[in-house]
Amino acid sequence: MGKACELAQDEMHRENLKVKELRDRLEKRIFAELDEVHLNGHPTERLSNNLNVSFAFVEGESLMMGIKNIAVSSGSACTTASLEPSYVLRALGVTEDLAHTSIRFGLGRFNTVEEVDYTADQVINTVKRLREMSPLYEMAKEGIDIKTVNWANQH
Repeated sequence: MGKACELAQDEMHRENLKVKELRDRLEKRIFAELDEVHLNGHPTERLSNNLNVSFAFVEGESLMMGIKNIAVSSGSACTTASLEPSYVLRALGVTEDLAHTSIRFGLGRFNTVEEVDYTADQVINTVKRLREMSPLYEMAKEGIDIKTVNWANQH
């Protein structure tokens, strides 16, 4: 046990930096190629292996199905078994709509740059494809404030 702790202490800082670089690479690719993307959590004071992002106008569950060969979760780790919006995200100030569009990426010491690039490509392509089918995204791009739309005659 002592040797394991010694190895962990020797490797922890280097491994943490490597994982942070992978997380930052994934984040930069996604934010550079997609609009209406929101980081959930603090921009710098967060776990180096975690990226939680909301993709407006894309349901998190739909995105997960579109990238089913990539291990991700919707919402926060605290509510992965629930379809309710994450209370952690809500406590961070994320709106209920955006909380439903969030995906959590977890990275580890054995992930590679190639896997991160593959993940970024798959996420970007899937979000674009899902948004092409979204009338809400189209309306937002046309400048319509969706929150003010009267969706049905209310009697």
